[in-house]
Parts: sequence; C-alpha cells; structure tokens
Amino acid sequence: MAHEYPAAPVVGVGGVVLDGDRVLLVRRAHPPRQGEWSLPGGKVELGESLADAVRREVREETGLDVEVGPLVEMFDRVHRDEHGAVRYHFVIADYLCHPLAGVVRAGDDAADAAWASRAELADYAVNAHVTAVIAAAFALQAAGERG
Repeated sequence: MAHEYPAAPVVGVGGVVLDGDRVLLVRRAHPPRQGEWSLPGGKVELGESLADAVRREVREETGLDVEVGPLVEMFDRVHRDEHGAVRYHFVIADYLCHPLAGVVRAGDDAADAAWASRAELADYAVNAHVTAVIAAAFALQAAGERG
C-alpha cells in the first residue's frame, strides 16, 4: 500500500456524518485497522481543499453527498512496525457533516457502510477515540453548529 513507510506524514480527512441521532459508519477494507468500523474518510489529494476531500471521500466510500460543516477534531496517528520504524503516519482532520443526497452503500475503501445510533456504537466495536469524536460532533450539532 502506498501509505506504508511514508517519507512524510499523510494528510487525511474524515466525515462525521450525522442524521438526527444516527452517525454513518464504514467498515475499513484495508490496513491500518482493516475490518474495524470507523468514520468515512481518506487521503487529501494534491491541490484539493480539506472540505472537497471530505465530500469526495464520503461519496466514494458511502454513496452520500454531504454538507461539510465545522472541524470536530484534528489529530495524528502514528503506527510503528516491530522494529520501531514508522509504518503509517497520518494527520487527520474530522469534520461534522450532514447528508444531502444519495443512498448508503459501501464503495471504494469501505467493506460495508451503515447508520448507527449512539446507543449502537458498542455493537459495532467502534474504538474509544472514534466514539469521542462522534460525541464531540453530536455536541456541535446540538449547539447548532453547521459550518
């Protein structure tokens, strides 16, 4: 995979797509974290704005067109191999999004896609960090933040 053992950090985006009390999840089809349920997203392409990257990635992975709102969180994720070398290094910006059109279906780098209520996140084994990002997005939504 092209993101393995990078010469520099890879910039990525994620979409926290909320529809009422539901969040859109995807099952990752590729490493890292293959098979885990998470947020749709991926790499920013050269010359692409962060918002355009979020719209493209969500559409490619889930079939939905979204309105991109405010930044929820920015963080880095570094994975090292057994020798301590950096195998993956991502800097990721997650944005609150709301669906505009489309039908949810898995595509591109997603093995599956589904809507889940906050109460169902444990059923999808969503990790603690993603759960916290989702909670922060719900808080922004409750405060009326749309971008």
